[in-house]
Amino acid sequence: MRRKIHKTPERLAGVRIDAVAAEGKCIVRTEEGVIFVENPTGGPGVAPGDVVDLRITNTKKQYREAVAERVHEWSPLRTEPFCEHFGTCGGCKWQHIQYAEQLGFKHQQVVDHLTRIGKVALPTILPILPAHPTQYYRNKLEFTCAEGRWLTPGEVRTDQPIDPRAVGFHVPGRFDKVLPIRHCYLQPDPSNAIRLAVNDFVFQNDVTLYNLKVHTGYLRTLIIRTADTTQQIMVTLQVAHDNPELLDGLMSHLQVLFPQITSLNYILNRKKNDSYQDQEVVNWAGKAYIEEQMDDLTFRIGPKSFYQTNAQQAHNLYKVAREWAGLTGRERVYDLYTGTGTIALFVARQAQHVVGVEYVEASVADARVNADVNGITNTTFVAGDMKDILTDDFFDQHGRPDVVITDPPRAGMDEAVTRQLLKAAPERIVYVSCNTATQARDLGILDEGYVVSNVQPVDMFPHTHHVENVVLLTKR
Repeated sequence: MRRKIHKTPERLAGVRIDAVAAEGKCIVRTEEGVIFVENPTGGPGVAPGDVVDLRITNTKKQYREAVAERVHEWSPLRTEPFCEHFGTCGGCKWQHIQYAEQLGFKHQQVVDHLTRIGKVALPTILPILPAHPTQYYRNKLEFTCAEGRWLTPGEVRTDQPIDPRAVGFHVPGRFDKVLPIRHCYLQPDPSNAIRLAVNDFVFQNDVTLYNLKVHTGYLRTLIIRTADTTQQIMVTLQVAHDNPELLDGLMSHLQVLFPQITSLNYILNRKKNDSYQDQEVVNWAGKAYIEEQMDDLTFRIGPKSFYQTNAQQAHNLYKVAREWAGLTGRERVYDLYTGTGTIALFVARQAQHVVGVEYVEASVADARVNADVNGITNTTFVAGDMKDILTDDFFDQHGRPDVVITDPPRAGMDEAVTRQLLKAAPERIVYVSCNTATQARDLGILDEGYVVSNVQPVDMFPHTHHVENVVLLTKR
């Protein structure tokens, strides 16, 4: 048998990081080609301008991948991370970079994707809309309760027994390892206090947490939703088996400590994964929903409802979309990938009629409820696969659109959908995207019938590489 030869990893010393690349990686350009630099778990993170030693981890035909092993010189673009969990937690990976610089990198990402992938003629891209605030901006967090605690290097070396239970976030790349969080800067009060109260109850009452490898244990997840405008709070616990006495004890514990919780729910999930969209939600106390307001609209949000996690910045994004739709009250609008109908309802009073299309039937049900709550009668919501629904018969039944607003998932629109939009030929298409790479691909197809008139990047998620983008397309 031939012995496998282990090559010594290639290393590069004193290399300066050039820029930020896609998915939050950094990039180094050398004579031998491009190197994408990852930020390994537990490290300080690299930033453009850092001078580092690299270890090559993978070699492809067109590029190489590497991790930084040592930093010789810190970039002037850096700032002190505000969270003690930075570098290990998977969130807020850019908090070591000054916020103004983050905005510049995100803006450049939009430019690069639209020009290099879309290859369409572009107007001057508007300055990115910054987020405010940049901390405590999320209205929803989901914490994993698991027997699989991430250990620090010091804990790994100790011979003392360590309790394996943890309530927190998954460590990047490790489905079975959870980092216990002392303080999270993503969601406003009382999110941290609620999570810590659940954690205390677990250890004081010896509650078993779910083991993701062998599928044993009781408590699985803790989901906290907070409404920015109404201050209503929803807590949903997911458990793996029926134990009414233990569940009532935990629920009562939260109810006494946090009387401001307006919706207290649980999900009994016996599956081997934590997805709960197909599971029944039981309302244990309070209302089965919380409410969020936007302009003069009220949106009911249930445990399984989709709602933009940065409500303040979503409002700014929707205002851009509504303005660019150019509605006069006479238009028939299609809102594709409508979710729970937030954009459809946001523009409905300026349109003749809005048709919202969404794959998830539960979301369509939420959209209809929100239309009733707000007394909006000029909307129709339809559930189904977009590429199958948008047919000539559908257009004949509901009328051809004058304006289309589309906000697809990260994968973008199916090519069949873009082709149908070209056939429907609305006067304007407002394309909202959370992934400018797939948006650019779709713009390349729509270029057959439309020109890009406006581009507005929006920062929805500070201290991450994610950027939203709104594009206005007008018919040639």
